[in-house]
Amino acid sequence: MTKPSLPDLLHAAVSAVGGTERPGQVAMAEAVAEAIDENSHRLIQAGTGTGKSLGYLVPALAHGERVVVATATLALQRQLVERDLPRTVEALHPQLRRRPQFAMLKGRSNYLCLHRLHEGAPQDEEEGLFDQFEAAAPTSKLGQDLLRLRDWADETETGDRDDLTPGVSDKAWAQISVSSRECLGATKCAYGAECFAEAARERAKLADVVVTNHALLAIDAIEGAPVLPPHEVLIVDEAHELVSRVTGVATGELTPGQVNRAVKRAAKLVDEKTADSLQTASESFERVMELALPGRLEQIPEDLAYALMSLRDAARNVISAIGSTRDKSVQDEDAVRKQALAAVESVHAVAERIVLGSEYDVVWYERHDRFGATLRVAPLSVSGLLREKLFEERSVVLTSATLKLGGDFNGVAGSLGLSPEGVGGDDVPVWKGLDVGSPFDYPKQGILYVAKHLATPGREGTRGDMMDELAELIEAAGGRTLGLFSSMRGAKAAAEELRGRLSNPILLQGEETLGELIKAFAADPKTCLFGTLSLWQGVDVPGPSCQLVIMDRIPFPRPDDPLMSARQKSVEEHGGNGFMAVAATHAALLMAQGAGRLVRATGDRGVVAVLDPRLATARYGTFLRATLPDFWYTTDRNQVRRSLAAIDASAQADGK
Repeated sequence: MTKPSLPDLLHAAVSAVGGTERPGQVAMAEAVAEAIDENSHRLIQAGTGTGKSLGYLVPALAHGERVVVATATLALQRQLVERDLPRTVEALHPQLRRRPQFAMLKGRSNYLCLHRLHEGAPQDEEEGLFDQFEAAAPTSKLGQDLLRLRDWADETETGDRDDLTPGVSDKAWAQISVSSRECLGATKCAYGAECFAEAARERAKLADVVVTNHALLAIDAIEGAPVLPPHEVLIVDEAHELVSRVTGVATGELTPGQVNRAVKRAAKLVDEKTADSLQTASESFERVMELALPGRLEQIPEDLAYALMSLRDAARNVISAIGSTRDKSVQDEDAVRKQALAAVESVHAVAERIVLGSEYDVVWYERHDRFGATLRVAPLSVSGLLREKLFEERSVVLTSATLKLGGDFNGVAGSLGLSPEGVGGDDVPVWKGLDVGSPFDYPKQGILYVAKHLATPGREGTRGDMMDELAELIEAAGGRTLGLFSSMRGAKAAAEELRGRLSNPILLQGEETLGELIKAFAADPKTCLFGTLSLWQGVDVPGPSCQLVIMDRIPFPRPDDPLMSARQKSVEEHGGNGFMAVAATHAALLMAQGAGRLVRATGDRGVVAVLDPRLATARYGTFLRATLPDFWYTTDRNQVRRSLAAIDASAQADGK
């Protein structure tokens, strides 16, 4: 039997999902197939509307090796598992003569833990062990959430938090879930045979395609204990997010509250002397943290170093003592021990990491009005880790609508631990980049307007001229505006000001769940939606409800961001341009994602307005503009108002 051709398979899959075949999708599928056949690596930029999911799924399924697909967002994971994979598998079956199996796999804390549900969570010392369902008042929000979780446990097949609708608070979920460190293990747990997390792992072991998230991919790479089943092909979708997700997983933190909880959990399991030494170290650490000022610690102060060494040593002694004790008077002893060990091990690991003082780590204090001070440690760079853990022993395809920054792939490739394109060596993975373009006609569908006449934004204070510009643009557009702000303070200030000046409803992130806000924004074209980071990347509203996307300023990282400024300084010390490599690259990624909110379908038209003159006047403006879709570019404020009014009139004539 002859092997079915890739174009025939792609055609069958696209027809099955009711899509339209695009030249970019065909080019992408061919590049993915070539990478898998050659056991090599690809960075593929595929604009919105390309149909990139099928562009990588079809060649991966056709090849027959196990593939792991890692995505950043829940929405794409759901789309793959609930829509694209079932339809594609059925569509390809007549030609492949097989039905590849697929499964979703997440970290353990994403699944309901039956042991926690039925036995109750071990609580802190003064609360004792109690049934959390009895303790939480049934009339409280927490009580209602817990009762709903108990009912849901009887009917769910997956135990996956994301299958619970509506969702519950993090506090409620924490009562019925465990981290991998707290888990008793299937063989020791009375509910091991029914465990949702174990069942998900078993399904993944049998699957040809495993859909997971960037965080679990990072855990798999960093912690050394394999979570994902062995696989020959790794596809990273939404790959522009990977570095920040891996950095998040590799970041440790210590707070007085966290240390205190570890002390209380350990106290009932070790002798008084061992418990007292951890208590004393905890108090010493808390005193240091009371005086902590926000910012990077290039040298660890003597008082903090002493407190951390005491914590580390006391925690090590507690870990040894817990491991050798048995106390049948403690109810549900194994679970209590496991939770205490997890808490103390976490304290020990972070304290030791900071004390050891790797030159590749950045340490800093943060302060929160409500929660007090936090001590954080994060890797200066994750590029070496990714190069070593990601690209060995498998073919890797990284794809996103945003991978070319300033016109090439080298910036993103460098952050992933790769050399410039075409440069190889013994320890350097060789890769190729491909931009398959977009099916949209950006110069005809969109305008990039830079408000060159405005004052350059400063760090603080309201921008009166910017508010006037914002109001005039929204009026010209008849609403239909997604406002992307670089800070929550800016979004709130704009919403408050314009609610007093305009008749258009203005929705503000944080006043309702994101899903509800986006639904309301899509339903009424006169409405505006203002918000910050998650809106820059998470909004998909095709059609006339979103015809104006406004960015208040270029979203550079804050100058006092300890990790970003440390990374910038490191690049400069090695002879590079720190600002361009870190700050401008960060801004370019966000702006490209933000501008991508405008055109989501072939009929969409509108304006991306940047209310920051530096995009037109500064030297780095050229780099940033080269990263954005190829919209028609203008700085003419009258022209853009006429265009918005015409787009609004056209939408109203169509009854939208």
